[in-house]
Amino acid sequence: MCDGAWYYNVKTGAVVQEGEAPSKDRLGPFATREEAAKALDTIRKREERKSAEDSDWNNGDN
Repeated sequence: MCDGAWYYNVKTGAVVQEGEAPSKDRLGPFATREEAAKALDTIRKREERKSAEDSDWNNGDN
């Protein structure tokens, strides 16, 4: 088992550790391999939440 942070490689779709892909191609770090594998879904959910918050703020619902 590898210690350290996990990353999602946006070029290949692979889960990697530091040094296994250029930093420009990585999302992360994530605490586990499983979290890194779900990186795109995690980012999509965060963006949806932030967009909803921005919409509420712009509509005076804060």
